[in-house]
Amino acid sequence: MNLRTLLKVLLVSLLALRVAAESERTAAAADPPNIVFILADDMGYSDAGCYGSEIHTPNLDALAASGLRYTQFYNTARCWPTRAALLTGYYPQQIHRDALPSLPGGSQQRRQTWARLLPDLLRPAGYHCYHSGKWHVDGEVLAGGFERSLNVRNDGNFFTAKGNLLDDKPLEPNADERGYYTTIATVDHAIDCLQQHQQQAAKTPFFQYIAFIAPHFPLHALPEDIEKYRDRYLAGWDVLRRERHQRQQAAGLVNTPLSALETDIGPPYHFPEALQKLGPGEVNRPLPWDSLTTEQQRFQATKMAIHAAMVDRMDQEIGRYLQALQQTGQRENTLIFFASDNGASAEIMVRHGGHDPQAAPGSAASYLCLGPGFSSVANTPLRRHKTWVHEGGISSPLIVNWPKGIRRAGELNTAAAHMIDIVPTVMELAGLTVPDSWEGELRPPTPGKSLVPTFAADMPIPRDCLWWLHEGNRAVRVGDWKLVAAKNDPWELYNVASDRAEQTNLASQHPEKVRELEAVWQSQTDEFTALAEKTRQEPAQGRQKKKQQ
Repeated sequence: MNLRTLLKVLLVSLLALRVAAESERTAAAADPPNIVFILADDMGYSDAGCYGSEIHTPNLDALAASGLRYTQFYNTARCWPTRAALLTGYYPQQIHRDALPSLPGGSQQRRQTWARLLPDLLRPAGYHCYHSGKWHVDGEVLAGGFERSLNVRNDGNFFTAKGNLLDDKPLEPNADERGYYTTIATVDHAIDCLQQHQQQAAKTPFFQYIAFIAPHFPLHALPEDIEKYRDRYLAGWDVLRRERHQRQQAAGLVNTPLSALETDIGPPYHFPEALQKLGPGEVNRPLPWDSLTTEQQRFQATKMAIHAAMVDRMDQEIGRYLQALQQTGQRENTLIFFASDNGASAEIMVRHGGHDPQAAPGSAASYLCLGPGFSSVANTPLRRHKTWVHEGGISSPLIVNWPKGIRRAGELNTAAAHMIDIVPTVMELAGLTVPDSWEGELRPPTPGKSLVPTFAADMPIPRDCLWWLHEGNRAVRVGDWKLVAAKNDPWELYNVASDRAEQTNLASQHPEKVRELEAVWQSQTDEFTALAEKTRQEPAQGRQKKKQQ
């Protein structure tokens, strides 16, 4: 085949893909899909079976087998910034939900009035919107456009509903809470919303946001779920990481070497009193497994067993929700996303009433965290953890399943994508455009890109860059080049096409590329600062002090 013929074939193929994507968008606008976004909390890149795990996740695996798995999907490295990005389409620093070098921001800060949530944006297309689970977004849920909500605020005890809100009002727990488990209660509410929608508004589309707390600490799980994994992890994190990595390579999920365990990197925050409370079995560094005592090995393996049980139960409940969805007859035209809000956590702490060392691990009286050893397993094959913006902290599984609209069943998608892309994706499929103003107030352009073209083909998303900043950890990705630095550390440079695990720092070999990407990172930072400066907010402590004066 000569060059001219080859070019013609490529042109025809690209045109066909474009026509298919346009046809898909036209069909979606005529019959907009229901949208379900399922978000896990502190679940690592490799924690689902379809991303290399030994954890039993048949329902997620089935969604992946009849949908798409994205191999390079990103979050913001932390809970509340990711939720802000997901629901608004903006980087959290643009809307005061994370800090900039010269401006406050974070979980106590308020969005600008124009930074509306997805339910408000979907209203012109007639969507009914429901929330079940964790919130951690500023403002009340119903004020954000949701019609119904279970706001799980008691994130320190998975076995009680105390402290939770129902439609923004205090929920009265049952007198007898035996059998209560937050993950199950979250799906109970989601199914109730689904069934009510089917009874009262079946001819209109819906958006459901199901935000699990699992597998975030404290590690609380049902005894029967823990029992499945009780001895599974005694082989240790060294072995488990290699096993997961081998499965990922066989599936084509990664083509990168396994990151080395950073034995000098522990939790992002040091709480020595917590280590004392947790006892001699706790280890705050991912040391070689065979260097641990028998007591430490059992303690660590038990923690991972509980983490696995939490993921397993979440998958079971997702299956129950999918069955209810199927019964409504809405499954064919329902687009389902599944992702995690950040990488697995290396944190070790004790709060929410403490830890009873005599209590059964995983029970309400215990308070355990995964820690850096098995967090490194959960984030296989990537480096570091939640809060860092190295790949282990910001990489998430993303499963997308839509029987009516996605025909590439079981395929992988290598496009580099981010939580900021969800709003433009959903808006396009709803037949809407992201508004450039809200009630007369101008809105800055949202930085995300629609993923709809990637539903038809594994293709790159054209964009200038992806950008990160969290607690002084910073990064930028342009094409396959990534510049990253932990707080107060010098820049590191990686080509993530071949070194996603960030093992070979190329900064000294390509100083010009470091300067180029640093300029991009700084330009974005300056742009976001100029925007946020217009509505500068005092830190919450400062506001409270002024109020008291």
